[in-house]
Amino acid sequence: MATAILVDGAFFLRRFKHSFPDHDRENPKSVAHGLGLLAYWHLAQRIGPLEMMEQIGKHDSQISQSREFYRIFFYDCSPLTKRMHKPLSHRSIDFGKTAEAKSRLAFHSEIRKLRKVALRLGRLNATSRWRLSEDATLRLIQSPAAFVATDDDFEIDTKQKGVDMRLGLDVASLAFKQQVDQIIIVAADADFVPAAKLTRREGIDVILDRMGDQRAATDLIEHVDGIRDCFLPRPS
Repeated sequence: MATAILVDGAFFLRRFKHSFPDHDRENPKSVAHGLGLLAYWHLAQRIGPLEMMEQIGKHDSQISQSREFYRIFFYDCSPLTKRMHKPLSHRSIDFGKTAEAKSRLAFHSEIRKLRKVALRLGRLNATSRWRLSEDATLRLIQSPAAFVATDDDFEIDTKQKGVDMRLGLDVASLAFKQQVDQIIIVAADADFVPAAKLTRREGIDVILDRMGDQRAATDLIEHVDGIRDCFLPRPS
């Protein structure tokens, strides 16, 4: 039997610098390499570094050769690429040309090249709107008479669709077909609770990797069999 790794893409990218301090967060190839290292690290924890060396050699790029490795499932959403207008100045902005969108698309392109990695993309709700940011809302509450909004006080309100459905289908397939005997969940929020509960009911060992985030949802922690946070210290 083997290990499958389920990764919350947004969470992984947010915590990437913590777990991989020697990697470049702005370089899509470096981030994709970090994803491979995460899988390598977890398999080494399960079967031991010596056994890993015997199975795949010294390079994490060969992790797909391991008998203990099933697949990485990476759940994310394509970035916003539509053109909109700023809420107050009405200045046009093309989100598809922003550095954030270009970086996310480049990263998706890189992980598509990785063997035994399944990229599961949801989609953004077509009705994206502007909303006051949390900081701006707090200022408005504290001093409503003195509050003067600018374009920088607004952020895009978008909702992704389809990710939960893809996650559920993958977990059901893994569990009911008995394709793996261990699942690593790389996440911190409660969206993964149903997946954890289902896999445990089917007798699968469920490990949570919070990538060092101590704010992980308590109900997610409750429904896993153990916690093992991946962290690769910076070489001295």
